[in-house]
Parts: sequence; structure tokens; C-alpha cells
Amino acid sequence: MSPAPGSDEHLSALDEVVIRQAEQADLLDVFRLERATFPQPWPFSAFESFLGEGGFLVAHVGPSPDIVGYVVSDTTPNYGRDIGHVKDLAVHPRARGQGLGRTLLRRALETLAVDGAALVKLEVRATNDAALALYRSEGFEPLRRIPRYYADGEDAFVMVLDLSEWGASGGDDAPDEPAAE
Repeated sequence: MSPAPGSDEHLSALDEVVIRQAEQADLLDVFRLERATFPQPWPFSAFESFLGEGGFLVAHVGPSPDIVGYVVSDTTPNYGRDIGHVKDLAVHPRARGQGLGRTLLRRALETLAVDGAALVKLEVRATNDAALALYRSEGFEPLRRIPRYYADGEDAFVMVLDLSEWGASGGDDAPDEPAAE
């Protein structure tokens, strides 16, 4: 993956971020960002399996094809109250602090709502303070803590969001930074 635009600098407020559905050509950049972000990255094949899903979104800046962030989410039928699941979210280190993680999360939530999800869940590392702050600010609430959820022994919080409540509030506009695991 190439560095995010601006070399060693953050994205400028003038940079146009484009968010779109992931394509086959994006997978290598997504996989590289995944490996650079998480201590226990998903395998390449996991991303391949989500191609074509409306909730697999990537972000790039302007005409550049370089991926600076992505989100993977999907919906599971559940007796008339479908459940959305935000499975993975990452932002390139040089693109953090600009609200891109929040934008990706909101687009995923909008997609899940259109797909019929009433409730959205996600798992997040108990020590990922930036991601926890982002999710809480969007209305996610901790449901439970799962001891030793990750292979390295770290706990995870399962967090949930009622999309009807989120749609009414729309979250706040605070900046974010996380890679969500």
C-alpha cells in the first residue's frame, strides 16, 4: 500500500475523500492496511468473501486509488429484527484524526439500516480507547465483556446500537481516530 496522500502529513481539509463499495482491485491495499493495523489480521480470503457485500466499503482520496480506510459490515436475518455486524474498520495512520473512521462507520450504519438491520453489534478490544470513544459517541453501548476473546488473551467488549435511536440522533461530529478491533 502506498502512503496516504500528503507523504508524512495528515489529509488536508481540502482533500476529497471518496467512499465506495470495495472492488477486487482494492483487496491487496485493504489486506496491507489490515496487517499494518491489527496484531491479529484477517486473512486475505476473508476480505475476498465479503466482495459484493454492500457493507464492504473503502475510502480513497480524490483520483488516487490508494486505500486510506475501510469498513466491513453485514446483516443477518433474525426473526424480523435483523442484526447488523460491524466486523472490521481501519484507517491508515496518516489519515487518522480527520473523521474518516467516523465517516466510514456512519456509512456502514446507513447501509445496514437500508439492508433492514434494527440492531448493530460489534466487538472491540477492551484497551482500544479511541475506538471505544468513537463507538460510544455514535450511541453504541457495551452489552458484555468477553474474557480472552482475542488470541493474544485480550478481552473484548461487545457493543450494540439500536439503529432507530441512532437515526434519530445521528451521533455527534467529534473527530475520531480508531482502528476498530
